[in-house]
Amino acid sequence: MNILLWHVHGSWTTSFVHGKHRYLVPVTPDRGPDGRGRARTYPWPENAVEITPAELATAEVDLILLQRPEEEALATGWLGRRPGRDIPAIYVEHNTPKDGAVPNSRHPMADRADLLIAHVTAFNQLYWDTGGTRTTVVDHGVVPPRVGYSGELERLAVVINEPVRRWRVTGTDLLPRFAELAPLDVFGLKVTGLADRLGLPPDRVTSHDDLPQARMHAELSRRRAYLHLCRWTSLGLSLIEAMTIGMPVVALATTEAVMAVPPGAGALATRVDDLLTATGQLLADPVSARRAGAVARRAARDRYGLDRFLTDWDRLLEEEVCGSR
Repeated sequence: MNILLWHVHGSWTTSFVHGKHRYLVPVTPDRGPDGRGRARTYPWPENAVEITPAELATAEVDLILLQRPEEEALATGWLGRRPGRDIPAIYVEHNTPKDGAVPNSRHPMADRADLLIAHVTAFNQLYWDTGGTRTTVVDHGVVPPRVGYSGELERLAVVINEPVRRWRVTGTDLLPRFAELAPLDVFGLKVTGLADRLGLPPDRVTSHDDLPQARMHAELSRRRAYLHLCRWTSLGLSLIEAMTIGMPVVALATTEAVMAVPPGAGALATRVDDLLTATGQLLADPVSARRAGAVARRAARDRYGLDRFLTDWDRLLEEEVCGSR
């Protein structure tokens, strides 16, 4: 199939474009949010091709994958065809609701008979009010990192995009407590200067801004444990990648993390003091850390494997396209 989708979430899209289809990724001269084109820090196969808005006017498109409300108008304007009515459409919901009305949050695509909402976690499906719109869940899948866990450095790894802007959502305010136990390495977008914003010396928080994915995985694998301190967010793919590497994880028991992190994979709790105690134990006992990482790796590979992810998506894509004919 020819599938139109915007480059919105780099990690998720990286997994999705490893399928058997041809993926049309809009690109604009400024490579802004509506036309980022191919990823620059993630390895994408050649079947993900850039396409301009002008080229889309005559392009053959079998299905549109929407990920933001504004993409419906973009698709209609650029294609001259309406998603869901003239071309089959699936709306991928990556996020938990954040409109302040939880648990009564109304989804922007609620009560639509012409498309399907595919949630990336069952938690998202549970919390969004989608009215009469059909919904399903396709759990995440990750391209297996090419490195294995060593945990040789008594440091803690965190991956957060925009930790200052998102602050309490991503648990940024909790980082100083963990920095008392060991130095933190924070990877992600817009992490430069985080130590200053936290009021910590630079030897306690080191920022690694927007590294290529393979290099980030290599750096993660050397840290003793992975921190997932998000209070209210969809399941981060970086958590699954860290588990797949074989890292023990210390995670807040919130949203979908309670389903992703099994017993014995590190620590999962809502009481921060319990997580601090567990972190100290992992730092002090590398053998136990490695044992917990092995549990995490098995769980991640069993549930979040790339083959399962692509198979589930192929089934869904075929049902939507064939069902519209």
